Amino acid sequence: MQRRLIECVPNFSEGRDRGKVGAIVSAMESAPGACVLDLHMDPDHNRSVVTLVGPPTAVAEAVLAGVGKAVELIDLNLHSGAHPRIGAADVVPFVPLENVELHECAAIARWAGERIWRSYGVPVYLYGAAALRPERRELPVVRRGQFEGLREQAPCDPGRRPDIGGPGLHPTAGAVAVGARKFLIAYNVNLRGQDWEAARRIAQAVRESSGGFRHVRAIGVRLESRGLVQVSMNLTDFDRTPLEALYEAVRREAARHGLAIAGSEIVGLIPRKAYELAPAFFQRCENFHPGVILENRLAELESRKCW
Repeated sequence: MQRRLIECVPNFSEGRDRGKVGAIVSAMESAPGACVLDLHMDPDHNRSVVTLVGPPTAVAEAVLAGVGKAVELIDLNLHSGAHPRIGAADVVPFVPLENVELHECAAIARWAGERIWRSYGVPVYLYGAAALRPERRELPVVRRGQFEGLREQAPCDPGRRPDIGGPGLHPTAGAVAVGARKFLIAYNVNLRGQDWEAARRIAQAVRESSGGFRHVRAIGVRLESRGLVQVSMNLTDFDRTPLEALYEAVRREAARHGLAIAGSEIVGLIPRKAYELAPAFFQRCENFHPGVILENRLAELESRKCW
């Protein structure tokens, strides 16, 4: 029988309190059959990104446990951070890995969305391949206005109402975007200085929606704890994005604004194929090591007979 694996990369709106994040991760680890491969906490974004892998049902159940704990522990009315967000459990994407198709992950996402609403009373927006409305395929469209704006708009604007549950948001946990997509690489470039406006303009220059690189989303953010600014990017189709050209464009635009690159980082894991396409791009990242390559981690799990 062929092994069937999916990945889920839930993003939680807490990146400062290790106790809360630890409790969320423990809740997911308590579900049998799924494995937590990576945790990335960022205090400036005030956000944590968890990477889970396993058979589809096991991963879905683990994520549901994590969402429940996040709803219990995170109050968005008290949350602030550099990263846009609409929920305590902000984004829950399902990604096919082995012997699973994207349309199957979309079905899992819709099932999980129904469970989140029924179990925790948190409304759900479906995005990516799971979207029920064409305009909601793109996550930035779903997240426009963030928690505060969506809280006001969803009850009275049919165009902003959740796909599952609602119409109002959960009073403390907001809403959650649940979707299915191909592998995404989260990649940040940190710039010396505190010129946030320059970082914002650099992000605008390189992102697809402003006429930059295809399959690149980018925002400029402040990293107050490090005295830096950042161009935070999602690479939604690494096969079709010239990674070295993207890095050079960020470096060139930064120099034009009088800024130097302080470093770069990967958030989460990357597929081996992406690494082989542009090894120098990833090797210059401060946190690169063989363990950030997904297949290396899967081989470790296989040797331990986790599935």
